[in-house]
Amino acid sequence: MTENPAKPVHLAVYDTWADWETGHTTAHLTRRGHRISTVGFAAGTPVTTMGGLRILPDLSLADLRPEDSSLLILAGAELWDSGDELAPFAAKAREFLAAGVPVAAICGATAGLAREGLLDDRPHTSAVSFYLAGQPGYAGAGQYVEADAVTAGDLITAGPTEPVAFAREVFARLGVYKPDVLDAWYRLFHDSDASAFPVLMAAEEAGDA
Repeated sequence: MTENPAKPVHLAVYDTWADWETGHTTAHLTRRGHRISTVGFAAGTPVTTMGGLRILPDLSLADLRPEDSSLLILAGAELWDSGDELAPFAAKAREFLAAGVPVAAICGATAGLAREGLLDDRPHTSAVSFYLAGQPGYAGAGQYVEADAVTAGDLITAGPTEPVAFAREVFARLGVYKPDVLDAWYRLFHDSDASAFPVLMAAEEAGDA
């Protein structure tokens, strides 16, 4: 297990959050020594995920500072598509990117970033291109990439069917695994490639997985 980084990874949580989209990411970050801190509108005020789980946020969004974080994760939620209630989280993503701290957004969170104007000049992906094309103010169609997940500097994006690829990009950005181990991790969890298992077992024995 890697040494616990000084700055936690912050996971945004809000009602209707698609909890399965970040499971691979947070579970394996934790296994590798990263601390996960949840961020909601108000610390200690419960939110209910799309899967019916109740989460008590560790930190209030207003108190989250980019300099105190190693990464901000934004997952999909029905609320991203029903109005602008979650716009403050997209605004926080703008603060992070301006400060050079990475942001990872999957599914509906990409729509929130599109409305915030954060995808206009960065390569990105989402569910489908026309999903983002319908977002008010979005001018990034020329930057859209047909891929399972995309990393463009400090911004990671992925569509709703790619939680494993999303995790892969986060791990690469944070240097969680060596490249060969990351490749094996992805092949095992995404492709069910049995040949990847011995690679991961050897890496675990060596303290690299």
